[in-house]
Amino acid sequence: MKLWGGRFSKELSADVNEWAASIGFDQLLYREDIEGSIAHAKMLAHQGILTQEDAAAVEAGLLEILDEIEAGTAGFSEENEDVHMNIEALLTEKIGEPAKRLHTARSRNDQVATDTRLWVKNDILEVQSLLVDTKRSLVNLAKGYTATILPGFTHLQHAQPVSFAFHLLAYYQMFDRDAGRFWDVYKRTDVMPLGAGALAGVSYDTDRHFTADLLGFAEVSANAMDSVSDRDFIIEYIAAAATCMMHLSRACEELILWSGQEFGFVEMDDSYSTGSSIMPQKKNPDMAELIRGKTGRVYGDLMAILTTMKSLPLAYNKDMQEDKEPLFDASQTLKGCLSVYAGMISTMKVNEEAMLAAAAKGFMNATDAADYLVSKGVPFRRAHEIIGKLVAYCIEKSLMLEEMDDELLGQIAPEFGADFREKISLKACMDAKDSEGGTAEERVKEQLAAAEAELNR
Repeated sequence: MKLWGGRFSKELSADVNEWAASIGFDQLLYREDIEGSIAHAKMLAHQGILTQEDAAAVEAGLLEILDEIEAGTAGFSEENEDVHMNIEALLTEKIGEPAKRLHTARSRNDQVATDTRLWVKNDILEVQSLLVDTKRSLVNLAKGYTATILPGFTHLQHAQPVSFAFHLLAYYQMFDRDAGRFWDVYKRTDVMPLGAGALAGVSYDTDRHFTADLLGFAEVSANAMDSVSDRDFIIEYIAAAATCMMHLSRACEELILWSGQEFGFVEMDDSYSTGSSIMPQKKNPDMAELIRGKTGRVYGDLMAILTTMKSLPLAYNKDMQEDKEPLFDASQTLKGCLSVYAGMISTMKVNEEAMLAAAAKGFMNATDAADYLVSKGVPFRRAHEIIGKLVAYCIEKSLMLEEMDDELLGQIAPEFGADFREKISLKACMDAKDSEGGTAEERVKEQLAAAEAELNR
């Protein structure tokens, strides 16, 4: 009979039981469930609701069950529906009557909310560690390329020359914001719902702060009904994961483009590439493509949990059982992608010559040519018009701006001087962007130093 079966005269049909059981996925919460139950038993004993002997028996039995689960010798059953009832059933088999007192002053509603919050807190720490690895990989790669010039793009068109290190550090900033988002999620997850009961609190003299201290929660939830019906922390976690996956997808899209022969900026290491079953020359950036593709999967997880929670009345509803699979899937997908991305960029080859050759095309020094005229007293809008016409002329004559004849330049605008070519070299253009956060080499070195200091804190 089910642990809740006293009121029922019939068992669930076998097919319904199999369909409704969540043990197939929520067994991932076994450690958190055991940790929460031990803390709950200690609190009950502390308050005199459970004897010290019973609490000790519960703790010893649960620790044995933990060892058995991790050794693969404890069996879970769909008959017992979920991880909570499976562990309680195993404990009852092991220690008998004391196990039946464990569920005093709690419900599966506050139990599962507590387990899930503990799991998310632990998982965020794992994600943060992987984000540190990813950011460190970007910094380590960027160190060698502070003077390496490549095209900076807008609208996927050549815009202005930048350094490769500068470009990489833009992604560092994205992943750094992701870390901040996950810490924000952690703060709002770090609230203990245990002791809220089914929805209205409990009628026993419990000490929720005692339990929270044992479990490492910063605070206890303020309203019992909200405690058991809140899944905002899961939504926020998956939203942060989806945003991080978006950043990974953007980074991988560029690597995919750059590894093609049309760019040739990078080459993926063999250990992060695959070949073709029919075309022997192919070397495909499949790992970058998989990360790009898996981004949609995490977006789907976010939409799933948002839709599950939409319009749910207070308090707990069985719909909320559907929160675990998108949460676990988003976590597994994100952590796998972060790990692969960090390894992929750490091992890829960088073709500086191809980057420089591409940067020499597309009149990327046009803005600096206009700025040159501004420095000679020409209003910017007039300078913009002059350089625009020069670019059109150069396209017609198959020239670059720096190849223009001095005499012709003087006829167009007397402000052009002998230093014009020097001022619009790619290196000069790049180093001229000396504003804070710019691509000038010294500014990039400042950004690198700041990133390293942040990583070493």
